[in-house]
Amino acid sequence: MKALDVGAYVAAVTLAAVWLFYPLVMGALASLLRHRGRAAEPSREPPLGSVSIVVATRDEPASVWARVEDCLEATNAPAQLEVIVALDRGRRWDPIDNSAPGRKAVQFVWGDEPGGKAATLNAGVRAASGDIVMFTDTSQRFHPEAIGRLADALRQPGVGAVSGNLELGSTGGPPSLVTLYWRFERWLRRCEAEVRSSVGVTGAIYAIRRSLWTPLPAGLLLDDLYTPMQIVLRGYRVGFVEGARAWETRQPRPTEEYRRKARTLTGVIQLCAWLPELLSPVRNDIWLQFLFHKLLRFLTPYCTMAVGAWCLVAIWPMLTQHWSFWLGPAVAALLGVSLLSANRTRSLRNVVAEAFLLSGAVMAATFHGLRGRWDVWQK
Repeated sequence: MKALDVGAYVAAVTLAAVWLFYPLVMGALASLLRHRGRAAEPSREPPLGSVSIVVATRDEPASVWARVEDCLEATNAPAQLEVIVALDRGRRWDPIDNSAPGRKAVQFVWGDEPGGKAATLNAGVRAASGDIVMFTDTSQRFHPEAIGRLADALRQPGVGAVSGNLELGSTGGPPSLVTLYWRFERWLRRCEAEVRSSVGVTGAIYAIRRSLWTPLPAGLLLDDLYTPMQIVLRGYRVGFVEGARAWETRQPRPTEEYRRKARTLTGVIQLCAWLPELLSPVRNDIWLQFLFHKLLRFLTPYCTMAVGAWCLVAIWPMLTQHWSFWLGPAVAALLGVSLLSANRTRSLRNVVAEAFLLSGAVMAATFHGLRGRWDVWQK
């Protein structure tokens, strides 16, 4: 067997394992445990009551106050609820707290030096007084029951962090590749949480026990992976609350989505370098999930290229030797594409472009990680 054949075979098996077999196994195990029910674990924490919501932001005052008001409109939140708005020192700010309506439940703090989200979150959590700390960004909106549902989930013994269910905004047309991927990702995280623990949380809506908070290192890219994995290393579970819903109000352009994806994937590599315990099957209770969900996905574009190269080498001679036989089907295929409506053609073109951008983001993240280049917020 030729080297190209072996490489294509290994690449195809890897792709199938990461994107098909692993999700199917997680789904089957989750379904089995769902029907059997999970045995109760002894409680290791006192009852949780008060809630602090931390909003780390560098957005404009109007956007910040719209977000604060949305948090305060919760219908089933605990009586002791406060919102901490942590302002990033990396941006010049007007005195937002002087011009805003007075609210005893709202507190503004400056982020720590040298700025950035990690330093800003550290200041926000330090100012929080609640037993439960919830995190969100400026551009989302909560379902009125989301806060209460997250708080209830954290009262379960053995649960140290919980993720909410973020839904992306609708464009009114066919779902994009990013939207489809996010639906798959939410389903997989829910299954992982039912089996043991979700690998990471959604930064726009998640909560932790205040007692389990660990200050974030300056320059950290992924607080919504670092924090829950720290909690997993301490023996707690990370849950997923499907009923704690939030909506994204912004519609990022493809180039913005590329930069976001490249940054988050670089953050996964950074996390492995800064928290090497995650790579140990002895220390990490969900090592196998972390391997398949986070690490092996980096191989996707490279495995795809290997399979594509094999297909080209294997099929090209057949096409050139029997071109008259393939000419008819090729013309029919071109005619079929030309008869598609303008909307469908545009949707197909967008899907292909998004696939290339996402693959490029993986390669860019690999490049940044190998160089130890973590300052990629604006890259």
